[in-house]
This record gives sequence, structure tokens and C-alpha cells, in this order.
Amino acid sequence: MAMNAPRGTQDILPGTVEDWQYIENTLKDLSHRFNYKEIRTPIFEHTELFQRGVGDSTDIVQKEMYTFEDRGGRSITLRPEGTASVVRSFVQNKLHGLANQPTKLFYIGPMFRYERPQQGRTRQFVQFGIEALGSEDPAVDAEVLSFAMKAYQELGLSSLKLIVNSLGDQESREAHREALVNHFSPHKEELCSDCQIRLKENPLRVLDCKKDRDHPAMKTAPSILDFLNEYSRTYFEKVKFYLDAMDIDYEVDPNLVRGLDYYNHTAFEIMSEAEGFGAITTLSGGGRYNGLVEDIGGPATPGIGFALSIERLLMALEAEGVELPKQEELDCYIVAIGEKPELEAVKLVDKLRSEGLRVDKDYLHKKMKAQFKAADRLKAKKVLILGDREVENNLVNVKDMATGEQKEVSLENVMAELKKMKEE
Repeated sequence: MAMNAPRGTQDILPGTVEDWQYIENTLKDLSHRFNYKEIRTPIFEHTELFQRGVGDSTDIVQKEMYTFEDRGGRSITLRPEGTASVVRSFVQNKLHGLANQPTKLFYIGPMFRYERPQQGRTRQFVQFGIEALGSEDPAVDAEVLSFAMKAYQELGLSSLKLIVNSLGDQESREAHREALVNHFSPHKEELCSDCQIRLKENPLRVLDCKKDRDHPAMKTAPSILDFLNEYSRTYFEKVKFYLDAMDIDYEVDPNLVRGLDYYNHTAFEIMSEAEGFGAITTLSGGGRYNGLVEDIGGPATPGIGFALSIERLLMALEAEGVELPKQEELDCYIVAIGEKPELEAVKLVDKLRSEGLRVDKDYLHKKMKAQFKAADRLKAKKVLILGDREVENNLVNVKDMATGEQKEVSLENVMAELKKMKEE
């Protein structure tokens, strides 16, 4: 029986992986400019971390986690998102004690969710995210939103829409929670089974339901913005003030709640408005999560972050017809005919690679014509030709594949000649 990759996973092959590398390098460069440092956390964690950090009432915890028992009887889960792991590391390694605060971190790596695979949604997906821990300044919220928008814009996307909302502080949320319960309770039996549970455990998440989104009660549900206390309202106004100062366009959507339990105050999503992108337009999202550090056992520490899926980013690039630059060309390809030239080619390839050049050669003992075809397919800028005569005279023929110009140079001077031709 043929062995295939598990459902919901994919192989990223040469020719495609270069796009991934370019995206990852761009995001890392942007992180350095914003002074975010990389953090790498385990791919699996104790299940309790996500139950406490992400929230027991979320679809992720209830339906989508890959959870198993290890040989020691411990419940282990493949990470479904990055924030909980970063916060756990922040607490465990006492990063809150560092002199420079806030602690600004970025991560990139695979996440795992058991959901129905579809375009842009896989069971193993790669997520990039940033977290800023230790400041409750609205300017940090604006910085994170700016980072998120720049991440897409610097990769060439333009059909973007930033949606923002405030979920308020604990007092505001409690008042809104009570209003939601009163509003939806008369319609409880008309809601899906998940929402009937959410109405009791976390009524805010009823607004995020995909099954009941067309229910009439959704359209008349009380808005969180009507229940913000003075502090929460002022905080949100400052965030918007900073966004305006940076000329970042946005829309306020009072129904934006996000799917994780730990959010409060600022919440946001970035949508693709590209034609043909698909029914699910969300590219990324994030928000503030004051209280999460305490939930995971750390000191009171405010935080904010966002995450994006590389897979959905690639979909958006395709929808907008953006082609990423790829470094596919070889600096040179060595064609060798004969036993002695083959030995000299092996030595020359190794020497040129040590000098920092991208070099390859034939390993299938093809004839000269076939080797030149291989060099052409690999987009080699130069071809170095070695035959018995060249070896005997300590020479190599250097051919410029763009102009067809060819010249003989000594093996000792080949590196200098290649550099000279490259500069020309």
C-alpha cells in the first residue's frame, strides 16, 4: 500500500519552499526592526496549559486539540496556537524580571488543530506571531497593529481591511455578559447546542458562532461598546488616536470578539478583500490579554499579540497575483568529461562553495550536451568546462550563459575571474 502524508498535512517541495523562506525571512527582518526577539517553545505542552490559557469553552480546547497520554500517564497536547506557550515560557523563565520591559518576542513554527481540512486550513499549519508582555500602554497596542499590517504590506498585499474592537476590562465585560445572557436566554432553544453551552460559560462567544450568525437575535445583540466603563472607553480612544496618527486605516466592528477566552480591551482582525480569495476572509487576528499571565501562574502582567497563518498568507498572495522574488540562479555549473576532469571538478566545486558561491555539477555521468542542458535548467550564470586538455594545462573554460562569451583561465585564477565577471 502506498504511504501518503496524513490528512490535513502537506509536503512543501522545492520550487514552493522558496516562497516560504522568503516570507519567513521578511517577517524575521520586520521583527528585528520592531525590536522583537525570537523565542522557540516545545511543539507539545501539558494539556492543562491550553485548558487554562486558551479556555475550556473554546472550540479549540473542546474539539480541535491533538491530545494524548504519554508513557508516564501525563496528558500532553500538540500546541494549537502560540501565545499560551510563549506566556508559559515567560513565567517559567522569569522574563518579567528582565531590566528592559516590555518583553517583546516573536515565534514561528508548526501548530496543530484537528479540524476539517480545506483551502488555507490544514491540521498542521505554520503560524508566525508576536507577543509584547509587560506594558498596558495603548501605544503598544497600536504598535502591534502596525506590525501586523506592515507584515502583509511588505510582502506585496494591498487588498487589506483592518477591523478593530474593544472587549473592555473585567468590569465592562461582566456588564456586557449579563446583557447578553438576558438577550439570548429567550432564544436559547433556537440556538445550536454549542451556543446553549456558551450562553452559560462564555456568552460573548455566542457572537462568534458560525452556525447561528444569521439568527435574528444576533443582529439585535447588545454591543460591548455600549457597556465600556470610562477607563475602557478612554483606552480604546487612545488606541484609535495612535492608529490615526500613523495613518493606518481601520473599521470598528462591535461584533468582533475573537475565538479565544483570554482577550480583553483591544481585539482586531485583518481581512483580505482580494477577489477570489474565498468565503473565509480572515488572514490574522490578535488582541490584548491582560490576566493571562496570572492564569498561568505568573505575576500580574499585561500583554498583547497577534498571529498569522503562512498558508493563508500564501493564498492571499495568489489571489492578488503577487509573485515573490526567488534566488534560483546558480553562480556556476561545472561540466566535466573524463576521469581526471571529474576528479578536478569535485575539488573545484568544493573550493568555490567554500568561497561562498552557489555551485553544482553533474553526478549522473551525462554527456557534455546533457550537462549543458542541466546547467540551463538550473539557470547557471556561468559554466566551467573541464576536459582532459584543460586539466593537463591547468586551465578551465568559463562560459557566460547570458552572452555566450567564453574564455580560458588558469585554475588558480578561476575564483578571481568569476568575481570579475560577476562585477561586470
